[in-house]
Amino acid sequence: MHYSPLDLTSALVDFIMHIDTHLQVLAAEYGLWLYLILFLIVFAETGLVVTPFLPGDSLIFAAGSLASVAGSALDPHLLFLVFFTAAVLGDTLNYWIGHKVGPKVFDYERSMIFNPSHLIKTRHFFEKYGGKTIIIARFVPIVRTFAPFVAGIGAMAYGRFILFNITGALLWVGLFCYSGYFFGQLSFVQENFKLLILAIIIFSILPPVVEYLKHRFLRR
Repeated sequence: MHYSPLDLTSALVDFIMHIDTHLQVLAAEYGLWLYLILFLIVFAETGLVVTPFLPGDSLIFAAGSLASVAGSALDPHLLFLVFFTAAVLGDTLNYWIGHKVGPKVFDYERSMIFNPSHLIKTRHFFEKYGGKTIIIARFVPIVRTFAPFVAGIGAMAYGRFILFNITGALLWVGLFCYSGYFFGQLSFVQENFKLLILAIIIFSILPPVVEYLKHRFLRR
């Protein structure tokens, strides 16, 4: 069966906006195998330059929320360990991909897989924030995927990178997993979960949008 890019985009949007429902279905169907599924999603989002569109913040928050439901098979502490490991290993893989292949994978005129503007934007982050980019990028979609890749190209030595990698993963996963677990117990959050997921997405994409508008204004 052939799926068009529009169909895939629509399916991804539906998964993100109804992520709580989809996670409940996956938990019912796969049980403890859900941990592996969650691991692979976060690992791919952080580790593969071609999958920056996968949900990160909202997935971790929603999984933490699901763990707070009475009778849930998910444990918040095990979730934290799974997501933390996936985030660290994903960034590490991404770093070494950048180190090995570097900018050779980017064809600035014909690239159909990589978006050169994402690479340029991430380089600007490094110029502005230095090594802290690896930590800050954890909370910024797209940049989160490209930051370790740029670091591997030559922006940062691996010994320094791994420290920022672990610190960023602890803060990112800890914040969204345990806040999801805490707020998931509140009836207000349960009744307005989709709005909260939308707020997380908007909050996540706000920094790059502000940076883009600021850059356009300065150019003018």
